[in-house]
Amino acid sequence: MKPSDPTDVIRVVGARENNLRNISVDIPKKRITVFTGVSGSGKSSLVFDTIAAESQRQLNDTFSTFVRHRLPHHAQPDADSLQNLCASIVIDQRRLGGNARSTVGTATDILALLRLLFSRIGQPFVGYANVFSFNHPDGMCPRCEGLGKVDTVDVERLFDRRLSLNQGAIRFSAFAVGGYRWKRYVASGLFDNDKPLKDFSDAEWQTLLHAQDVPVNNPGPGWPPTSRYEGVLPRIRRNFLSRNVDEIKGLDRAEWDRLVTAGPCPQCHGARLNDKVLSCRIDGRNLADWCALEVAELLPIVRTVDAALAATLVPAIAYRLQHVIDIGLGYLSLGRETTSLSGGESQRVKMVRHLGSSLSDMSYIFDEPSVGLHPRDVARLGTLLRHLRDKGNTVLVVEHDPDVITMADHVIDIGPGAGDAGGRVVFEGSVAALREADTPTGRCLSRPVRVNRAPRAPTGWLPLKHVNLHNLKDVSVAIPEGALTVVTGVAGSGKSSLINGAFVRAYPEAVCIDQGALGGSRRSNTATYTGILDPIRQLFAKANAASASLFSANSGGACPVCKGLGTTETDLAFMEPIVSICERCRGRRFTDEVLQYRLRGKHIGEVLAMRVAEAQAFFDEDDIRPALDRLDEVGLAYLSLGQPLSTLSGGERQRLKLATELGQSGRLYVFDEPTSGLHLSDIDRLLRLFDRLIERGAAVIVIEHQLDVIARADWLIDMGPEAGQAGGRVMFEGTVADMLARGSSETAAHLRRHVSRTRDE
Repeated sequence: MKPSDPTDVIRVVGARENNLRNISVDIPKKRITVFTGVSGSGKSSLVFDTIAAESQRQLNDTFSTFVRHRLPHHAQPDADSLQNLCASIVIDQRRLGGNARSTVGTATDILALLRLLFSRIGQPFVGYANVFSFNHPDGMCPRCEGLGKVDTVDVERLFDRRLSLNQGAIRFSAFAVGGYRWKRYVASGLFDNDKPLKDFSDAEWQTLLHAQDVPVNNPGPGWPPTSRYEGVLPRIRRNFLSRNVDEIKGLDRAEWDRLVTAGPCPQCHGARLNDKVLSCRIDGRNLADWCALEVAELLPIVRTVDAALAATLVPAIAYRLQHVIDIGLGYLSLGRETTSLSGGESQRVKMVRHLGSSLSDMSYIFDEPSVGLHPRDVARLGTLLRHLRDKGNTVLVVEHDPDVITMADHVIDIGPGAGDAGGRVVFEGSVAALREADTPTGRCLSRPVRVNRAPRAPTGWLPLKHVNLHNLKDVSVAIPEGALTVVTGVAGSGKSSLINGAFVRAYPEAVCIDQGALGGSRRSNTATYTGILDPIRQLFAKANAASASLFSANSGGACPVCKGLGTTETDLAFMEPIVSICERCRGRRFTDEVLQYRLRGKHIGEVLAMRVAEAQAFFDEDDIRPALDRLDEVGLAYLSLGQPLSTLSGGERQRLKLATELGQSGRLYVFDEPTSGLHLSDIDRLLRLFDRLIERGAAVIVIEHQLDVIARADWLIDMGPEAGQAGGRVMFEGTVADMLARGSSETAAHLRRHVSRTRDE
């Protein structure tokens, strides 16, 4: 398909961002174009760092400098030219974040419509739409201020009643013996400071805990002359609970978390709204009742509302709720906090806002929208992508899932390898032509599906009995040892509750490897995280009779201008900051003096710039080489030793964690969707790695939707049948062959479809 009009394509000329090799490509407009390639090949560099960044940069330039100062800043990408760009909307996997006041309802704007509906037809009338907001002073619960929960001090943990005040009975370091807060009790004259708290009378105990604004008539030494007595709990509420504890200097967060728990507000019981607002109902339910229901339960209730004043509102609300269901999130409630959503859930919630948009001639750019989706919901995703395209928009998708690739009107394959071995366009054309192409993606798409017909015999069993966590309904399962167990089911069916929740609590020795953030600062990199930087520095120190601190970009050897970062940033106020290579060290991060020192002909900057694959040939030391081999083993040989952790994707973070764990002697591993971000060829590598773990005697448990991984399992546990309260049951336990023969769930149906054909049919 070649557009006849040159303006019908987005034209990229000479793109060199990150590892891109001066590539030029035409992307058809008003089509679905899927970008494929192995992990690290350069897909994101082309789509996000080049096309999306330049589109958003030029769009932002149309605003006044005042407005631009408040918008995200985008640097001009390294490319000769980009032509015929559309205004772009990027829908990525970054978590929605926000705070406890941000919910699915607020993020999708559905809650705003519900508030308007209740203000129109709710009985009794209590006010206009803003009153129904838990963020409005007239609507929020006065006790929890609209949060629905309050922090409660655990009195049993706060006090050791065997001790006296002089002995440190208040077990909170902010009230340590000798401190000024401690003196407010021992110097009050209200207590026998040497009497154990267990011997206090009820009146004394109430005074110690709860009394407020009490005059002190016979104070001891050290009592402030104008002060009045305040109990321990009111003081903690005023000094700590009413503030952001993360900003309180000297507060031990671990100690605080031990003493304080968050629970439902005792006044609104989690509803967030005050009694007056909660008294307003539609057909017997108030707004909080609606927000507590799963979206799939709420939709039919909304459709039953029949009132003249709601004639336009009800269809609009139902339309948006249906989008939430269509996108595979019908198990969520509108009251669900956005901070609790996964990356995949966050991406789909963002999509809801755009599906009802009337805009056309836009570019919608998606980052692996299939992440976290069951194969059933991937088909629904295709309907939504086509909906955006058919409204006259350009849809660009970075994706590995073969079912999403087959939805494409056009495919651009980047590769052939990762890092320096990638960055080129190795294929452009249709899906059918890609299946015939001699590229890693083409070969994987055309090969037969491999099914585990000879599962390993378990060496033992790990039972889990009568679990009722979250939506689980008296679930009992057994996990085989010495085998690969894959836990499947539609999103929200209870997989994570069963494994990450109940199983990990029952077997705390399990090593859990997910895609969460890695510890460290913006200076942390591959070498520091894997622990090989210190032995590398020691090698340099020994070879040059110098201090090891010289070879740290965070210490004595750091360039004094950029402080070891390699770049400098110039703030231009309302314009984009200019990030440039440090002129002093030329991006090498170290002083010229340090760079004179060599190890086998290379200075420390050159060593940190090495890819893992290069470093394997450079180092054979026992405290360095094994870590490099493990990085290679998990498919990260393309990373440089100095690659900042902040630049890694979720899948790369997970594999980096795995590489560090492989050096340990774990016997029980739990992986949460480890194929996220992985090319089909990388999934083969991952499965081989699981095999090696099992050969070492480990049990491997994987929560996964990817059908190739499911087909290779030794044992399957399928949860369902649906999500939320319609899930939480075991639909199947057994081998792949058994599921293919007698499974009745959505997973079984899609697995049969998957293995009944080769991908080139």
